Amino acid sequence: MIRLEYFTPADFQQLITWVKDEHLLMNWAGAMFSFPLTPGSLAWYVEDTNDLLTSDAFIYKAVDTRTGDVVGHISLGGLSRKNSSARISRVLVGDTHTRGRGIGQAMVTQVLKIGFEQLNLHRIELGVYSFNQAAIRCYQKSGLTIEGTSRDVLRHQGEYWSLVEMSMLAAEWRALHPKVAVEAVAAQ
Repeated sequence: MIRLEYFTPADFQQLITWVKDEHLLMNWAGAMFSFPLTPGSLAWYVEDTNDLLTSDAFIYKAVDTRTGDVVGHISLGGLSRKNSSARISRVLVGDTHTRGRGIGQAMVTQVLKIGFEQLNLHRIELGVYSFNQAAIRCYQKSGLTIEGTSRDVLRHQGEYWSLVEMSMLAAEWRALHPKVAVEAVAAQ
């Protein structure tokens, strides 16, 4: 089991340790950062985030509830209050030995819950590079639907990467989590 907590400067070093090479950095963050990650490059990343009333981005660390260890990272950004939408990005299960154990799916499900239940969003989307089949399966297990592929959107070390676009709508979330929908109706 994991819980999401806000990512703060105290968490920078853990993330820097996880992102060991340029390929992983590009897969995780696209062209947002340069390798290697540094505390300075992460400082602007967390500016003006994590305020439910004013922020357009929420950045989280995933904590294993049994051990207290930080096991992952995820963000929900590009929040459009006008369009009631946001974008999941920078999903990373940190320790390679813990991958494939449902941590990524739990992180995505929890960030979807925050988006749909706390922020009352209508649509949440994400993009994942087409070669990352494990992540695509993880996102599908979380309930996201593939919408299409933007071909050859990024060039990295002479190779083009295509981006698979995925999304979920609030009605799809409620259909997957009917107990939550019933509780929300009862509370009104």
